[in-house]
Amino acid sequence: MLIESPRDQIFAKPQQVVDFAFTAAVADVFPDMVRRSVPGYETVISQLGVLARRYAQANSAIYDLGCSLGASTLAMALQVRAPQVQYICIDNSEAMIQRCELLLQRQLPVGSFQTICADICQVPMQSASVIALNFTLQFIEPAQRQALMQRIYEALLPGGVLVVSEKIKFADAQQQALMTELYMEFKRANGYSELEISQKRSALENVLLPDTIEMHQERLKCAGFGESSVWFQNFVFVSLLAVKT
Repeated sequence: MLIESPRDQIFAKPQQVVDFAFTAAVADVFPDMVRRSVPGYETVISQLGVLARRYAQANSAIYDLGCSLGASTLAMALQVRAPQVQYICIDNSEAMIQRCELLLQRQLPVGSFQTICADICQVPMQSASVIALNFTLQFIEPAQRQALMQRIYEALLPGGVLVVSEKIKFADAQQQALMTELYMEFKRANGYSELEISQKRSALENVLLPDTIEMHQERLKCAGFGESSVWFQNFVFVSLLAVKT
């Protein structure tokens, strides 16, 4: 279930670039922004519903960490058949969480979900069968990432899963250059100008700090996950599935 929005033109005009933040202006155009900026975004969201359908357990919680407008929650709710599931959406952007609340109210039964405006590194989690961490870890300070992964692992029930989707970097310089150029071509094909691409890249430089796939998998292993699998990859974006046994 995709959410519609006005066209993203935030970086269309020359401006003094500051660090990127999830402001009200970004929230207004976010669905268009993410679809045109993240290759395979629709696939990740829709297949997250399939994964949740497979792993959701009765009488458990499903967390959407860094939920933005709640697209992941809606995709999961559309597919999950397990009874008595509670969806918990957490984001530290007040603009995002306000819009998420309104969207979920239109689509989900009263009492089936909760929205929380808070730092996902601080909010308690428990009795979870599915946790989605979509394009969010990359915005968290690297020194805090392992502790968050540990908390996620401990919050999951046996047989529960974490789906973590991220922008990545590559250890090999040639592969990094190739994938970056292909990604830039993807953005051009979606109508972004060279000015928009350049200004957004500058805005994200200090706040979006990607890891390699190997770094993600090592972090998951250290948290307690026995194995993790890359189930999706498109240019510089991946999604991994980790199961708590």
